[in-house]
Amino acid sequence: MITYDKLWETMQKKEITQYRLIKYYGFSAGQIGRLKKNMYVSTHTIETLCSILNCRVEDIFEYKPDIGCPGPPTNALYN
Repeated sequence: MITYDKLWETMQKKEITQYRLIKYYGFSAGQIGRLKKNMYVSTHTIETLCSILNCRVEDIFEYKPDIGCPGPPTNALYN
């Protein structure tokens, strides 16, 4: 699962608020809501956030394995 926890930390460090993203950078409340819920956002949105925050992709999101999600297949076809 992709989480955007790092985004909120980066925004706090850079002193950029959600209000500012909406008011001055044209983000929609829906985009902010999707980020808060760790839902899909486009690579364009990620790129825009990197530009605004002057940061790297790693400062915005990270991958965390789903608990209970099966690992890769162990079938010989996949080795």
